[in-house]
Amino acid sequence: MQPDAPAFHARLGDAAASVEALLETLLPAADTTLGAAMRHGALSGGKRMRAYLAMESAALFRVPPAQALRAAAAVECVHAYSLIHDDLPCMDDDDLRRGQPTVHVKWDEATAVLAGDALQALAFEILASPQGAIDPRLQVRLITRLAQAAGAMGMVGGQALDIAAETAAAPLDLEQISALQGLKTGALIIWAAESGAVLGRSDIAPLRAYAADLGLAFQIRDDILDVEGDPEVTGKRLRKDAAAGKATFVSLLGIDRARGLAEELVARACDTLVPYGSAAGNLRNAAEFALARGA
Repeated sequence: MQPDAPAFHARLGDAAASVEALLETLLPAADTTLGAAMRHGALSGGKRMRAYLAMESAALFRVPPAQALRAAAAVECVHAYSLIHDDLPCMDDDDLRRGQPTVHVKWDEATAVLAGDALQALAFEILASPQGAIDPRLQVRLITRLAQAAGAMGMVGGQALDIAAETAAAPLDLEQISALQGLKTGALIIWAAESGAVLGRSDIAPLRAYAADLGLAFQIRDDILDVEGDPEVTGKRLRKDAAAGKATFVSLLGIDRARGLAEELVARACDTLVPYGSAAGNLRNAAEFALARGA
């Protein structure tokens, strides 16, 4: 990690605390099965990197923190929904997430499907609400771009490619894996980073490029952790991809070359931030974190 790692972790923790405090007020009460399942999926921890990116990108353009927080909460709801569905037996079939039982294990599959559906709907409600005091034209742009990032041309499209790859005649090559993960993992990371520029009425292209490289580096680190990581630290089952014979950055490149590619991506992401000067320091730290994180 870089010398300012403690400051980064403090900043990341502050972002997590802020978005979780807002979600506490926005999520349904836990007095119904659906409400309890939604809260379990959305409030069970996690790095909150997408929330951090939304808030830090907004800070570049002096966007009011309350507006940035709405974007952060929305993307975390979509992310939580995706994890709940991804853990289902018909998808990746996981029984552990962040060290806790997954939603379908704690309740049942129908509850997990409905909790994920409700979280996805809540994300758009958060962005559309007048409580955020966001210009309606910017609300429409954020909502449209989030729908694109989450849908068939984004995260869900990447998940579909991932499922199709399980029964493909040949493993995916590096270009195909990069495209798949650019959608499945990268699309929401890109939306989070660009949301600040949207709210700041600025050019989104640099932050999209930064986040695209960051997202791939983040996934490469995930693939490395799946091989080298400690389940007690990651809070989930590891080495599933190898057992399933799935192509990953590590299976295609090996550990050392995969790590080298991640380093190249992070360096390029940081170079993209040069025009923002020292104001982008927190976003640079996020890129460095993608290389060093242990969970």
